Amino acid sequence: MSTSGDGEERPSKRSAARGPLVERPVRPLLGLRGFVRDAGPVYAANGLIGLVFAATGPVAVILAVGAQGGLSQAQLASWIFGAFFLNGALTVAACWLYRQPLAFFWTIPGAVLLGPALAHLGWPEVVTAFVVTGLLMVVLGLTGWVRRAMAVVPMPIVMAMVAGVFLRFGVDLVRSLRDDVAIAAPMVVVFLLLSALPMIGRRVPPIIGALAAGALAVAVSGRFQPAADARWFAAPVLQAPQWSWQAVLELVIPLAITVLVVQNGQGIAVLRAAGHQPPVTAITIACGGWSLLGAAVGAVSTCLTGPTNALLVASGERERQYTAGVVCGLLAMVFGLLAPLFTRLMLAMPVAFIAALGGLAMLRVLQTSFVTAFGGRFTLGALITFVVTVADVEVLSIGAAFWGLVAGLAVAWLLERPDFAASD
Repeated sequence: MSTSGDGEERPSKRSAARGPLVERPVRPLLGLRGFVRDAGPVYAANGLIGLVFAATGPVAVILAVGAQGGLSQAQLASWIFGAFFLNGALTVAACWLYRQPLAFFWTIPGAVLLGPALAHLGWPEVVTAFVVTGLLMVVLGLTGWVRRAMAVVPMPIVMAMVAGVFLRFGVDLVRSLRDDVAIAAPMVVVFLLLSALPMIGRRVPPIIGALAAGALAVAVSGRFQPAADARWFAAPVLQAPQWSWQAVLELVIPLAITVLVVQNGQGIAVLRAAGHQPPVTAITIACGGWSLLGAAVGAVSTCLTGPTNALLVASGERERQYTAGVVCGLLAMVFGLLAPLFTRLMLAMPVAFIAALGGLAMLRVLQTSFVTAFGGRFTLGALITFVVTVADVEVLSIGAAFWGLVAGLAVAWLLERPDFAASD
C-alpha cells in the first residue's frame, strides 16, 4: 500500500492486481467532523448544480417516455421516487465510503428504450427486464467478468444504437419549434446564447437557462394549469414483475449495455480524467443491486452518471470533491420524497416545453454518439446499427435497438475484421 499526501491509503498497482475482487472503501472511515472540514460553498454549489441538471432534462425524458408508454401519474411519480431517493441514498453512501464524487442516477438511453417497448409490452413485463438486468450486473461484478463484458461490443456500434434511439429527441425538438414556437423558441435561444458565452454558461448551465426561459414563457402564456392534488410526498407504487421472455430478450442486453458500456463507461472516464480512481467492480455490483431495489417501485436501471459527475468535479480540490457528491445525493433524496409534487408540476407544462427541454438535454449526448459511432473504426457496422435502430421495425416482437446491435455486429464481423484486430 502507498500513502497519498492526505494520509489516506492508496493501493499500488501490484497490490490492486492481487487484492480483493471488490475494491475496499478508504480507511479510516470518514467521520462527520472530517466531512464538515472538507465541505465548502464551492462543493455545495457543484452538488446543487448536479442535482438541478438531473432533475430537469433527464426528468423530461422520463415524462416523455412515460407519456408515450401510457403510464399513470402515480406510476411516473413512483419511478421518479426510485430514480432520485434510492439512487440519492446510494450516492451518499458511495461518496462517503470511497471519498470520491460517485453520483448514481439512472440510464437515460435505457429509459428511452422503454418507449417503443411499452407499445407492445405491459409495465409488469418491463419491470421483469429491470430485475433480470440487475441480477446480470450483480453476477458480472461478483465474477469479475464486467471488464470483459464491457469490451465485447465495439463502442462505435453501441453508440450508433444510442444515436438511433436518441434521434427522436432531436426530431421532437424541431417539431416543438414548429408546433409551439412561443414556448420552444425562447428555450432554444437562451440555450444557444449560454452555450456560446462560456463565462456565463459556467455559472448558469445552458439547460438550466432553457428551463427558466421555458417556465417564464409558459407563465406569460397562462397555460400552466396543474391538476388539483393535495399530495406532496411520495407514495411509491410497488410493482410486481410478470415474467416475459419477450421483455427479457428485447430489453435486458440493451439495458445492461447502456449501463455498463455507455453510462458507467462515460462516468468512469470523467472521474479518471479528473484524477480519481473509481472502483469499477464495486460500481457494477452497486448498479445491479440498486437496480433490483428500483425495479420494485418501477424505476429503470441504476448507473454511474457521466454528466452529473462532470459537474461535481468541475472545480475545487480533488480530495474534497466527494462532498459535492454527498450534497447532490442528499438533495436527490429530498427531490424523490417530493416526487408527486414535482411530477404534477412538470406534467402541467405544455407538451412543447417537455419536448424542447428533453431535446436540448440530449443534444450533446446525441452529438457524442454520432462522433463516437462514425469517427473511426467500425463505421459500416455502426451505420447498419443506426439504420436498423431508426427504422424501428420489430422482428419476433423484439424491438429494433436489439436487432440494430445484432445486425451491426454481424456486418462488422463479416466486412470489418481488421477493425476488430486493431481494437485488441
